[in-house]
Amino acid sequence: MDPETINVVSGLPRSGTSMIMKILEAGGLKPLTDNIRTADEDNPKGYYEFERVKKLPDDTAWLKDAKGKVVKILAELVTYLPNDHNYKIIFIERNLKEIIESQRKMLVRRGKDPDIVPDEELILLFKKALKLMDNWINTQPNIEVLYVNYNEILVDPKECILEINEFFNNELDEPRMVSEIDKKLYRNRA
Repeated sequence: MDPETINVVSGLPRSGTSMIMKILEAGGLKPLTDNIRTADEDNPKGYYEFERVKKLPDDTAWLKDAKGKVVKILAELVTYLPNDHNYKIIFIERNLKEIIESQRKMLVRRGKDPDIVPDEELILLFKKALKLMDNWINTQPNIEVLYVNYNEILVDPKECILEINEFFNNELDEPRMVSEIDKKLYRNRA
């Protein structure tokens, strides 16, 4: 793998980005994380977050530390990535109703109101954000992207892992990656 490329896992909140981070780590990619947000009931295998990502676009100095590694960046922040680096992005897609249900359950567990924004409005906001991100990515010559479907990876993990490994020039450990997929964590189904 190119040690100068920044590998990114992206998607909407609750779309399975942490699962993909865990899979890539098992395959041999070193994650850029700070371990501030620890595993809990919502993500029992960890969040794989790096807090400075949330400061994009104002703080980009940390990107030099991400070269050759993999970092999780939520979809809404991907468009803030500066164009002076090369990126390989795995973007995870998931049924929007499942994302909303997962988000609701997490909010309830944290004592927050899950009904602040109606589902229909959330779906429209998510679709708009995804379209903006997709349009932006398609204009960036320094970005390669692979779209991976959360639901499909749970149904046919070997085929999806094969695609991911091909995206990374067949340099990852596929059997270890497949072994990290925990179908018991698929708890919010549409």
